[in-house]
Amino acid sequence: MEGGVGSQEEAAACGHRERGSSPEEAPGSQLGREGGKGSERKKRHFFLPPSLPGSSLLGGGRRGCLHAQPLPSSIAPAFLSFAALTGCPSPSSAMLDFAIFAATFLLLLVGAVLYLYPSSRQASGIPGITPTDEKDGNLPDIMTSGSLHAFQVHLHEKYGPVVSFWFGRRLVISLGSIDLLKQHINPNRTSDPFETMLKSLLRYQSGLGGDVGENCLRKKLYENGVTKSLQSNFPAIQKLSEELLAKWLSFPESQHVPLCQHMLGFSMKAVTQTAMGSRFEDDQEVIRFRKNHDAIWAEIGKGFLDGSLDKSVTRKKIYEDALMDMESVLKKVIKERQGKNLNGYIFIDSLLQGNLSDKQVLEDTMIFSLAGSIITAKLCTWAVYFLTTSPEVQQKLYKEMDQVLGKGPITHGKIEQLRYCRQVLCETVRTAKLTPIAARLQELEGKVDQHIIPKEALVLYALGVVLQDSSAWPLPYKFDPDRFSEESAMKNFSLMGFSGSQECPELRFAYAVATVLLSVIVRKLHLHPVEGQVLDTKYELVTSPKEEAWITISKRN
Repeated sequence: MEGGVGSQEEAAACGHRERGSSPEEAPGSQLGREGGKGSERKKRHFFLPPSLPGSSLLGGGRRGCLHAQPLPSSIAPAFLSFAALTGCPSPSSAMLDFAIFAATFLLLLVGAVLYLYPSSRQASGIPGITPTDEKDGNLPDIMTSGSLHAFQVHLHEKYGPVVSFWFGRRLVISLGSIDLLKQHINPNRTSDPFETMLKSLLRYQSGLGGDVGENCLRKKLYENGVTKSLQSNFPAIQKLSEELLAKWLSFPESQHVPLCQHMLGFSMKAVTQTAMGSRFEDDQEVIRFRKNHDAIWAEIGKGFLDGSLDKSVTRKKIYEDALMDMESVLKKVIKERQGKNLNGYIFIDSLLQGNLSDKQVLEDTMIFSLAGSIITAKLCTWAVYFLTTSPEVQQKLYKEMDQVLGKGPITHGKIEQLRYCRQVLCETVRTAKLTPIAARLQELEGKVDQHIIPKEALVLYALGVVLQDSSAWPLPYKFDPDRFSEESAMKNFSLMGFSGSQECPELRFAYAVATVLLSVIVRKLHLHPVEGQVLDTKYELVTSPKEEAWITISKRN
């Protein structure tokens, strides 16, 4: 998927402020790679796909590591000539020897420069910036900006819709317009870029670089798993929504409700029970999952590892223990359900029914659980928050819920009838820039407009940039679900992987869960903002409020 939050002008008026969305404040990230041999230079790791030659994610021998390279044979003779000058020449030959030395040294210097900065560093003529660091490329610029999204915003504002920069020695092409995405995106691709990034960060290999048949099988298993597990566990999701409503109704109307905290807990219960079964009806199991999830996401949620994890023995142990503990739980669930006809269909059952290895089932379930929890939590958080800032949207949504559902509960079959609710959720994803970056490896040489994209360049879809492009979205910082009543808007959204056939499984799941939740709370409560609250935005793989988002509630008549 990878699409994604907020405004500086219209949104600021409703208490939502973007951080670093201007060139002066450009946010960025600490993407990097191993920088040489010295002990002072630690490894930096990217979310590049594992099939990339010479790039590293999580350690030695893997991708992204820059190692010392021998000089090309074309330069080596220069050293021999230099060595030949170590004798004691006569005064008459001294000037000649010095001239030979100077010429040889100059050739050596030129050769070294050409070797270290080859012509390919010119990015095939694509507008952009040259490397600011020999080994790290533009990673220092990204770190200074504060997030990769903000770095891209600054670049596209300065250079246009197609720009180039460097992750270490890896050329990166960033596409920042709907037209360019249309030219580059292949609708027949079966791999999901968001999933690719997470698997790379976790050192998972299954499903990456596989053949078309394998990827099609996995995509079908994922889609069936989401659809059938949602249908089977729909009552459980509704029950969790009712429990959250009851909790909120118990609060005094003046009490501030911690939205991020409550949405994360709600979403983790919904995801774990739907993906892994009744074991997670036990609150202690959910608490254990949340602890591990938080430890893992704290390291990989940025979309890269900056090397600092290797410097801290304590942090590294917490991360590795959390990953190991979560995988051990998944292995138990796989063993419990493998070859058995248990009551209740869950997501993992779909994978077990396919021709996948235990390792593939484990890794795919891990990805769905990690990504599904965070995407569902942030979608619900932003949806409720934007509703508090838009009373007219909240009222229109209430009327649709009342007309379609009446006094009865929502059912799986009625989700499709709640069209305005879907518009609200789509506009939430767009305004929040929920997943602001997607990535593809350029497997073959390609072209967008007049620009050639070299083979093995990393192509980033600057979805966060596209989602705030005024030429595609009039008044882009305004929260306006009515814009998605137009077919063109939905087509653009589908192209970016936020709806339709290109929609990622985790987002599809999140849409359904958020619809159930809104159907429960909007029909019973008025949602209000906390006066004077201004939210700063934190851009990572999934966009979130930088601090806790607070709301207040009151009962409907």
